[in-house]
Amino acid sequence: MEAEVRVFATLRRYLPELAIGEAKIVQIEPGTTLDQLRECLDLPAEEVKVIMVNNLQADPDDLVSDGDRVTYIPAVAGG
Repeated sequence: MEAEVRVFATLRRYLPELAIGEAKIVQIEPGTTLDQLRECLDLPAEEVKVIMVNNLQADPDDLVSDGDRVTYIPAVAGG
């Protein structure tokens, strides 16, 4: 199975090979959770605040399906 993963803002430093907005195609085993996928990408749990799958908010324990578009988003602040 494979999933398309995107990261934004401060999480981009963990996948420096990706251009802005570029997705990483990741091969995963059936039964992989979003949290396990995050661990495989070496994204720190404390920095991921929102997970989106196919443009819908998801929980870390949700399973990844073949072809899913997964986005990990950090907390952001601004003014």
